[in-house]
Amino acid sequence: MLSRNRWFIVAALLYALSGATLGLAWLAWPGRLPGLALRAHAHLMLVGFVGMMIFGIGLHVLPRFTGRALYSDRLADANFWLANMGLPVLVFGWLDGLPAAARTGGLLLWAGFVAFAVNVLGTVRPSARR
Repeated sequence: MLSRNRWFIVAALLYALSGATLGLAWLAWPGRLPGLALRAHAHLMLVGFVGMMIFGIGLHVLPRFTGRALYSDRLADANFWLANMGLPVLVFGWLDGLPAAARTGGLLLWAGFVAFAVNVLGTVRPSARR
């Protein structure tokens, strides 16, 4: 497995721990955390844990399932960096009440998803030869 794909899995586990910790804090001290803490928790768990795990495993197995190389390693690297820069900025923007930071993080995260989608579509595209 490529180290980038391993790093996606490591990031997924770190986001799961962060999201779970935030969820426990929200349960332990209701009303003490910012109003968007539950949204931040949900994004850490769904985008951070589930999304990063899908990115890491998908980039590893899809080329093997299709029998061809990954469409673009550069897109996969961009996917990693954009998603892992965007999600923390998005979460901190929500927790600190900084909507501009949350929007910036959301845009970076969205760009990471686009990079993944283009890479997957390029990898699983039908063969030109019949």
